[in-house]
Amino acid sequence: MTTIRIKAKERAGIVDVKSLMKHPMETGLRKDKDGNIIPPHFIQEIVAENNGAVVFSGSFNTSISKDPYLSFQYSGKKGDKLTLSWADNQGQKESTTVDVG
Repeated sequence: MTTIRIKAKERAGIVDVKSLMKHPMETGLRKDKDGNIIPPHFIQEIVAENNGAVVFSGSFNTSISKDPYLSFQYSGKKGDKLTLSWADNQGQKESTTVDVG
C-alpha cells in the first residue's frame, strides 16, 4: 500500500497534479508525553517524472506539516505515466505511478 495519493488531470495541454503524502514530518524539536525528544523524520526530496522525464523536483525540510499536500502543473497529455517519488532523512523511500486522465 502506497503512502502517496495522487490525481493528474490534463486540460488544454497542461496537467494539473494534486498529491497527498502520508508522513509524520517530525522536526526533532517536539517531545513525547514522557519528555523525550522525538527524533527528526521528514521528507527531504520529491521528484515527479512524466514518462521518465523530470517535470518537478523539490526539497522539503522540517518546516513542512504532517501529511504534506503538493500541487503543481506541467505540460503533458492524457495517457502519460506520472511517477511521484519521495525520500526522507531516515532513508525511507516511496513512489507511485498514475496515468494522466
